[in-house]
Amino acid sequence: MRKLIPFSLLLAFAVSPAAAQGTAQERSDCMGDAFRFCSSDIPFVEEIESCLQENMARLSPACRREFAATNSTKLRPEHFQ
Repeated sequence: MRKLIPFSLLLAFAVSPAAAQGTAQERSDCMGDAFRFCSSDIPFVEEIESCLQENMARLSPACRREFAATNSTKLRPEHFQ
């Protein structure tokens, strides 16, 4: 029975809303830039990505690395709730 309690706690944390959003790295390196340059487009990811493209020269290095390869990000609408 004692072994079930720690497992239950771990399971509870694993399904929490924060866990569903992932870590900051899993969400996107572009989160800060989305707020900085594209706040009027939030939570519409396609519009945010278009805005980021327009601001490519001003993006943080981390966001530029994430975005440059595919012109997309790991941003999802639920990340802005």
